[in-house]
Amino acid sequence: MTFSNKAKHLGLVLAPLVFGLPSSPVSADERGAIDVVHYWVSKSEARALDVFRDAWSRAGNRWIDLPMENKVAVQRTVSDRVASGYAPAVMQWNANEGSRELPEMGIVLDLEEVAAADRWREVLPATVVDRISFKGKIYFAPTNIHAENWLWTSKALFDRLGLPAPRTWEEIIGAADRIKQEGHVALALGGGRWEISLIFNNIMYQQLGSQGYARVIRGDASMIRDPRMAEALSMLRRLSSYAEPAQRRVGKTWADAAAAVGSGDAGMQFMGDWAKGELMTRGYVLDKDFQCSLVPGTEIAYFMVVDAFAFPITNREASIKAQRDFARVVMDPVNQVAFSGLKGSLPVRTDVDPSNLDRCGRLGLEMIARNSDVSAQSMAMPAQMSEAFIAVLANFFDDDRIPVESAQEQLYAVLSKK
Repeated sequence: MTFSNKAKHLGLVLAPLVFGLPSSPVSADERGAIDVVHYWVSKSEARALDVFRDAWSRAGNRWIDLPMENKVAVQRTVSDRVASGYAPAVMQWNANEGSRELPEMGIVLDLEEVAAADRWREVLPATVVDRISFKGKIYFAPTNIHAENWLWTSKALFDRLGLPAPRTWEEIIGAADRIKQEGHVALALGGGRWEISLIFNNIMYQQLGSQGYARVIRGDASMIRDPRMAEALSMLRRLSSYAEPAQRRVGKTWADAAAAVGSGDAGMQFMGDWAKGELMTRGYVLDKDFQCSLVPGTEIAYFMVVDAFAFPITNREASIKAQRDFARVVMDPVNQVAFSGLKGSLPVRTDVDPSNLDRCGRLGLEMIARNSDVSAQSMAMPAQMSEAFIAVLANFFDDDRIPVESAQEQLYAVLSKK
């Protein structure tokens, strides 16, 4: 199978959506040069990425930055580069079920030499090792661990209105009612359709329990017709009345929504712990400007997301050494702590000092220690299915004319197409 056919097999469109390609390709004999394709473009994400970028540059190497607007744009650009025979040296990726397609098709470099020499298996949680491996070899350099099931609240707004931090869904609705009555946005959202799926995943877990949730995100269509799914969709519809209309969210990002919570302009946000990194980068302080808690009904779970870098096989002789060297930069203990401190996440290494973690970070570490990790939808559901699943939820959330029964059948149809 050619690189071109492999790229097409991945289901990636071969039309790059690029903020800016380098003015000239990396020279085939330019040692220590890497081109990095990523979608970490918010303020906090860019600052966190600087940890790796600066460490790479201090070692006398060259970093060519290729920022994309989102995950889909990264996939399209990498697919285009692979198909044209000029793959980038480094690409941001999630270590999920679908990522195993990359080593299976021989598209990415295995890092087994580095992983064995640096004893990655001894310092990484077993669940992370499993996600970055294929047939006994490690193929991805993990950067950090996020979780999606967090609720962020505006401390200033909640204090002013005399509202306690919500511990149940009814308390969430009660707080939303009060905040809306006071003329504020109760539920902060950006324009990303995936943001709505994060809300729904929490509701779905609460309604279906861990086993039912796991069956849905792994593509079991029969669970969609469970009456509890209709209840979950009804709750999502109820929450939609507390967010800005879709047309007013156009052009806004999840980071803008987080900032609205930090400033007290909005009350709550359902978002992964990358929101904490953004809030801190913008100068907001935990337990002074904002507060964190796991979403009610999901307190026994940790919807884990493992960020990582993958290293496409290239036709440049100098690239392999540079790729392996960069993997070591990513896994360096000092870099791990610094990156996660800015990103709002947890380091993947278990041998780093946790003493500097804030309250949210300590809670996350406790959840991982309990082995309470649960795959996030984006980690378990095949990419095309996930995109279609998200589209149904977003359309339903933004259009109150769509009946619950219709959305339920649309979700069933999505999961039935395997």
